[in-house]
Amino acid sequence: MKPLEAKNAIRQGIATGPFAASWDSLKGYTVPEWYQDAKFGIFIHWGVYAVPAFGNEWYPRNMYVQGTPEFQHHVETYGPHTQFGYKDFIPLFTAEKFDPDHWANLFRRAGAEFVVPVAEHHDGFALYDCGFSGWNAVQKGPKRDIIGELAEAVRRQWLVFGLSSHRAEHWWFFNGGMAYDSDVQDTQYAGLYGPAQPETLPPNEEFLDDWLARTCELVDKYQPQLIWFDWWIEQPIFRSYLQQFAAYYYNQGAQWQRGVAINYKHNAFPEEAAVFDIERGQLSDLRPRFWQTDTAVAKNSWGYTSNQEYKTVTSIIGDLVDIVSKNGALLLNIGPRPDGTIPEQEEEMLLEIGRWLNVNGEAIYGTRPWKIFGEGPTRIETGSFTDTKRSAFTGQDIRFTTRKETLYATVLAWPEDGNVTIKALASDGNLFGRQIGKVELLGHTEELRWRQESAGLAIEMPAQSPCEHAFVLKISPAT
Repeated sequence: MKPLEAKNAIRQGIATGPFAASWDSLKGYTVPEWYQDAKFGIFIHWGVYAVPAFGNEWYPRNMYVQGTPEFQHHVETYGPHTQFGYKDFIPLFTAEKFDPDHWANLFRRAGAEFVVPVAEHHDGFALYDCGFSGWNAVQKGPKRDIIGELAEAVRRQWLVFGLSSHRAEHWWFFNGGMAYDSDVQDTQYAGLYGPAQPETLPPNEEFLDDWLARTCELVDKYQPQLIWFDWWIEQPIFRSYLQQFAAYYYNQGAQWQRGVAINYKHNAFPEEAAVFDIERGQLSDLRPRFWQTDTAVAKNSWGYTSNQEYKTVTSIIGDLVDIVSKNGALLLNIGPRPDGTIPEQEEEMLLEIGRWLNVNGEAIYGTRPWKIFGEGPTRIETGSFTDTKRSAFTGQDIRFTTRKETLYATVLAWPEDGNVTIKALASDGNLFGRQIGKVELLGHTEELRWRQESAGLAIEMPAQSPCEHAFVLKISPAT
């Protein structure tokens, strides 16, 4: 589709309603129930940057920035940038072992309810059948429609399919290669490396029109129910384009009769118009509006590298529980190898999360926040890039969720003395609001001994936890 044709098609899509391209109209958006129920999804950073497997997924930028470890590594390993540039990694991005059905089955077994692969990262190489650039996975590298194949596989597992676009940052991503002789300046590769402009220079109309056309093309070709945007769309010059995209996408979702959602960071959207997302961070308290954390199984990178530093599954599950108790969802990222295999440790981490959810999922899926998110000594700092800074959760850290009249109290570590006291359920200030009739431990078949005192609901735990990591107490009212 030519740019003018794309513009006209987008205008027509907006004109169909019910949403117009204005904040006032878009503030009428409602987060779909499937999203609020799902709670847990898988993010996938996979692209050409997995080939060098050095540093992180910003290797394509940093390899052109003089003085960086990536620049030095690139010159020492591959030679000068005039002889071997980022484009030369593309034929090595083979994906010959990519099995979308294996991936989708793994994600289902992990307990995920939605899947969000990166359709195009900052590097400008599209993993889908892009009609606006020949630099895509259908025409080069794998010569497969990665996004299309994965969308079909995910839906065969009855999971919700979404995708992410990081195209906005491409405006400046390769500008390091403009400072000296490199292949970034070779006009025959402008479709991959361009525009390579300074970060301080606002994008021009041509780039913004292209951004909108590409993003709407993703909507039309793959019908994602979730679209995740990275941070740079918050630039003021994107505002009218964001309004156009959101109206177009929400109107398409209405035609499909499927709930759709947009993720944004910082203040790119009004909070009523899309779903707020925090990168590698959390909130300190319950948020009335539904929100999301995106983070990764690795501390050091989103994409595959040869020296990943992994989190523990205990910490990931603790974060999932904390986020859900505060009315959020967790989008957890993995980084496959360039051949299409998922690193074995990452597969096992996902399966371990799935085993925990098999026992405790009823305290997660389909729940809603309680009157308070929880109690305990461990404090969570609001903000991005804080998810590895908190102390380990203790046996006094408890998080609450509800479903109808049932209250779930998830204790984030096994208590050292074998007993749990829930202070929020003290007899003289019972937030539950009803007489407690039953206390159960998910995964444990025998009855628990408990008593409600002025200090709290005191529960005698069995000798052994029914699962690893956190454990869930199910509290029901008397009938």
